[in-house]
Amino acid sequence: MTNEIRIDPALVENYIMTLAQYGAHGETGVWRPVYSPAWFAAQDQIATWCEDAGLMVHRDAVGNVWGRLEGAEGGKTILSGSHVDSQLPGGRYDGVLGVLSALVALKTLKEQFGAPRRTLEVVSFCEEESSRFSQARHWGSRAVAGAIEPEALESVISYDGEPIGQVMRDVGLDPDRIADAKRDDIDIFIELHIEQGPLLEEQGIPVAVVSGITGIRHYHIDLQGRADHAGARPMDLRRDPMAGAAEIISTAVETAHRMGRPAVTTCGMMHVEPNAASIVPEKVRFTIDARHPNPDQRELLYARHEAMFKEVASRRDLEISWTLGAEQPPRPSDPELVSLFQQAATDQNVPFITMQSGAVHDANRMADISRMVMLFVQSKDGRSHTPAEFTSVEHAVEGIRVLTAGLRRLAY
Repeated sequence: MTNEIRIDPALVENYIMTLAQYGAHGETGVWRPVYSPAWFAAQDQIATWCEDAGLMVHRDAVGNVWGRLEGAEGGKTILSGSHVDSQLPGGRYDGVLGVLSALVALKTLKEQFGAPRRTLEVVSFCEEESSRFSQARHWGSRAVAGAIEPEALESVISYDGEPIGQVMRDVGLDPDRIADAKRDDIDIFIELHIEQGPLLEEQGIPVAVVSGITGIRHYHIDLQGRADHAGARPMDLRRDPMAGAAEIISTAVETAHRMGRPAVTTCGMMHVEPNAASIVPEKVRFTIDARHPNPDQRELLYARHEAMFKEVASRRDLEISWTLGAEQPPRPSDPELVSLFQQAATDQNVPFITMQSGAVHDANRMADISRMVMLFVQSKDGRSHTPAEFTSVEHAVEGIRVLTAGLRRLAY
């Protein structure tokens, strides 16, 4: 199966730029939180394009949009897609390119090769970014995986204090029907995504086949000391939680440096009490985000961090406690699918590497109910979650060619 897949660059660019108008923010940004008018407009546009491509369209209980190309043999679905909600603000490509790539792939296959043997579908998921609901954690793909608990309708709260169940009712969705979104007929899920990092650009390669998705743990740490006067309290008599937090953060980051790629650790949030220039703080709250795609190395990274947290607090006479937020194990891609998409890239003469994903995606959730693999395309300067993110049409087309060739191998 060596036929070259032909993708229309003008179609890809038109899709990207048209969708970018929904929630446009500044010159290149997008502000498109889930269940907003801009988000619904984007989902409506996806549905229209799917209908124009001859796909059967429906929307499920949480607002995911589906386009279906029926296979002659029926059976379980081969699914591809991503999401169109954004960071606030985000860019034009994160999530969006995966939805559009799946749509272009199915449209191209239907036009160039006719009806498939196996059923193909495209999906545009809702609320991957958690930019409106911090605890949503892939609301759309969670629903498809049957992983939304009834109490989540009240416990998942927006940054404006709105329960997600009430927001769904306000926009015409029925949260009591969430269980109807569950699917048990999906065999394979493939998600194309921008890399969101610099590795492909560093190597001058347009595409990567993703061998697995990193494990992640979020620590929410409380470090308690004693408030004192910043001038009158001697250094050797202080119980300073800010100094302790600084040591913990710098040591945790250095631990990931010493372990080497792909270990990463980040402190992205901090709250200080009482937060005054001339007071030794009473309490510091901060986060540590630690990630590694290798199960054994992940556990080693976490163990080193946690032992260090306790040692620093003890030595500095501080009280420490932490809770865990996001917690996901590493998700290896299906080895047969990795091999198949590597071969698809080779057949299409598309240069590629094989790499791990340092970010989590809807593919994490879908791996609970299906075989999974991802494709990455190059991100300019490794930027994402910002209006500055950019992927060239040429690189997008190369990724879509690999996706389309792989889907053809699977479904035709």
